[in-house]
Amino acid sequence: MAQETRDNVVPFTPKNEREVAKDATESVTSMGLMGAFELVDTHTHLNDAKFADDVADTVARARAAGVTRLINMGDTLESSAQAIVLAHAYDGLYAGIGIHPEEARPLTAADDEQLSAWAQDERVVCIGEIGLDYYWVKDEPTRELQRRMFIHQLDLARQLHLPVCIHDRDAHADTLAILKREGQGIPAVLHCYSGSVEMAREFLRLGCYLGVDGPLTFKNAAKTVNVVREMPLDRLLVETDAPYMAPVPMRGRRNEPAFVRFVAEKVAELRGLTLADVARQTTANACAIYGLA
Repeated sequence: MAQETRDNVVPFTPKNEREVAKDATESVTSMGLMGAFELVDTHTHLNDAKFADDVADTVARARAAGVTRLINMGDTLESSAQAIVLAHAYDGLYAGIGIHPEEARPLTAADDEQLSAWAQDERVVCIGEIGLDYYWVKDEPTRELQRRMFIHQLDLARQLHLPVCIHDRDAHADTLAILKREGQGIPAVLHCYSGSVEMAREFLRLGCYLGVDGPLTFKNAAKTVNVVREMPLDRLLVETDAPYMAPVPMRGRRNEPAFVRFVAEKVAELRGLTLADVARQTTANACAIYGLA
């Protein structure tokens, strides 16, 4: 999840999607998002309160834009529970469960039991969003707590045979060191990758996938642009991190899964490929790492 003020999750009441499908089609057509291809938004937060009033409409717009599947990531136990609720309410939605580094606290046996129970749900596809965030956290004791919680959840993912989705902001060296030491054999995604080409190579050597989202389209995205140009396409995922960091040309608006197309278009531009090529490969990648049906 992006580092913006996060709202509390709230209950959702799914609407009849037939009621919103026509409006959704008209909406995405007006935004230039229609297309005969399939995309997966591998990281979003429709369990955020910013979507409380229009989850059904948002899902319908995503489908009309060719986004057939998406993964809602948890950042607390409460939001993880909501991700599962949404995954069962709408076809094509899946859930990640976990505790975000900004929510760092000692994990209890009860936490482990709850996460383990949720992991048995067929709609749960990963432990995430977990990891390290040194941008907002400067004091060493809290950073150490983040590291312990990260390692704890990596161990849980290993026991549950699930991949992990990793948040890494200004903590590349420690994230890499922990994965080398504690994450061997665990399939992993570096969500919203923001490191250098050299660091990307190190993560790729470990077998990691890299996710890119709205910032790839920003003017100051030189590092990520170089990473996308050089990395193997079969390790790349496209995502939105909605409702945060909407891509160009939607900057300033609430982000949503339908906008993942703009990220894929930027990848296609940088790689000299068609949008259909990028959609096909990134969808295959998402299915491979997360076991999507």
